[in-house]
Amino acid sequence: MPIMIQNSLTRKKEEFVPVEPGRVGIYVCGPTVYGHSHVGHAKSYVTFDVIVKWFRASAFDVLYVQNITDVGHLTDDADEGDDKIEKAARSGRVHPLEYVDTYMRSYFSDMEALGIAHPNFYVRATQHIIEQIEQIKRILAAGHAYEVNGNVYFDVSSWPEYGCLSGRRAEELIEGARVDVRSEKKDPRDFALWKSAEGTGHIMRWPSPWGEGYPGWHIECSAMATKYLGGTFDIHGGGMENKFPHHECEIAQARSAGDGDFARYWIHNNMIQVDGQKMGKSLGNAILIKDVLQDYRAQALRLFLLQTHYSRPSNYTKEGMAAAEAGVDRMTQTLARLEEASTSTDGHAAANEALFRAASEADARAKAAMDDDFNTPVALSVLFELVTASNRALAEGALGEAAGAAADVLRRHAGDVLGVLGGENGEGADDGLTERLADFLLDLRSRLRDQKQWDLSDYIRDQLAEMGIEIHDSPDGSTWTRIRESS
Repeated sequence: MPIMIQNSLTRKKEEFVPVEPGRVGIYVCGPTVYGHSHVGHAKSYVTFDVIVKWFRASAFDVLYVQNITDVGHLTDDADEGDDKIEKAARSGRVHPLEYVDTYMRSYFSDMEALGIAHPNFYVRATQHIIEQIEQIKRILAAGHAYEVNGNVYFDVSSWPEYGCLSGRRAEELIEGARVDVRSEKKDPRDFALWKSAEGTGHIMRWPSPWGEGYPGWHIECSAMATKYLGGTFDIHGGGMENKFPHHECEIAQARSAGDGDFARYWIHNNMIQVDGQKMGKSLGNAILIKDVLQDYRAQALRLFLLQTHYSRPSNYTKEGMAAAEAGVDRMTQTLARLEEASTSTDGHAAANEALFRAASEADARAKAAMDDDFNTPVALSVLFELVTASNRALAEGALGEAAGAAADVLRRHAGDVLGVLGGENGEGADDGLTERLADFLLDLRSRLRDQKQWDLSDYIRDQLAEMGIEIHDSPDGSTWTRIRESS
C-alpha cells in the first residue's frame, strides 16, 4: 500500500511519489529562538519526528532539514515592528546571537527530552545571508520585486499564483493587509525580502547591493530549502499558523526566482488549545515543555499529542495527560510481560495461536493507518487492542514465540516510530528500571496474596502508593499506574 498524504497545496489526499525513487527530501520550519519551547512546538516536532521515522521504517532514505530562525522575524507580519530576537535581546541586555544560542540550546534539550530525533542537519538564517541575497537578486531580475530606500519588497501583483496555498483571493488579501498609509510599498500585500538597517540601531546587519540591512523572515526558508533539497523537492512541513503568510511567500519567492516548483507536498499540523482555549503568551496560558516534563513522562506527552490526528487541534488538559500516563504504564507493563514470556518455550497452544493472529493483524492494521496520512490515533487504538489481547493471552498462559511476536509489533510501532515506549523522560534514560521494579513488587505482592500473607501484601501496596504508584486489582490480575497530584 502506498503512503497517502493530505496535501495542503492541492487540498487533496494524494499518493506520495518522491522526486527521486526511494528518497525523501523534507524541510520543516523550525522555531524562532527567542524563548523556551511550549507544547505547541512539541505537537509540531513530534508530528514530523513520527512522519520521518515512518518514512525510514518504510525503507525510504530521508534527508530531513530544519531551519533555525535567528534574524528577520518581525513582531508584525506587515513588515512593521521590531525583530523579535533583537527586541528580546535588548530587554535582556545581551547580544542577539548570545540570546539565540541560549534558547537554541534550550530547544535542542527539549527535543532530546521528548525522544525526537534531530534532523540530518539544522540551517540558520544568519549563516545563509549570501544565499538569501542571491535569491532576492534573481527575483528582482525576473521583475517580481522592487527596491525603495534600501528596502526590497516582493511585488505580489506581478505573481498571479500568490494565494495558491492558502486559497485566499486577491480581494481578501488586500482587505486583510495591515499597512500604514505612509508605507513605501506599492501594494499593501507586498512583503519584505530585505530590510534596511540604516538609522534603526539593528545590530545584526549585512552589506548588500541595496545597502546594509537584514533579510525578511520569509526569504530564509525558500533560499535554504532549495540550496539543500533542490529547486523541486518532496515535502515542506510546519504549523498551520505558518500557512499564511510565511509558506505562501516561500512559494512565491522560490518559483518567481526560477528555482523550481519548490515543495510538491505540504503538510501542516494544527495547533494546541489549553482547556478549550487557544494557547498563547498574551492569554497567559502558554505551557512550556520543560514544565510539562516536571510532572509527566515524555512518552505520556507524545501519546497525548498522537491520540489526535496532526491536522486537528489538540486540547491540553491535566485529565488528558493523566490518561496518557496511564496508557503508557499499561503498554509498558504489557511489553515487559511479553518480553519475559517470550523466553519460555511452553504455553497454551490455543492462546499462542490467538496471540500470533492478533499480533499479525495489529502489525498490518497499524501499517495501514500510518500509510493513510500518518493516522496515529488509529495506529494507537490498534496497538492498545493488541495490549488487551496480549494480557488476555498471558492470563491463559501464552508464552514463547507468540509473546515475542506481539512484543516485536509493540516495539516497532509504539516504540521505534511513535516513541511512546521507552525509559523515563527520554529514550532509555533509566533503561525502564522504574517499570521493572514496579513489576517485580507487583509480582511479589501477588505471590504473598496467594499465600494469604495479607499484611505484607498491603504493606507493599501502601509503600508503592507513597512512591506515587497505585495498584489496581481485578479478576484478571493486578496492574499499576502512576498517581498524579491534582492542583
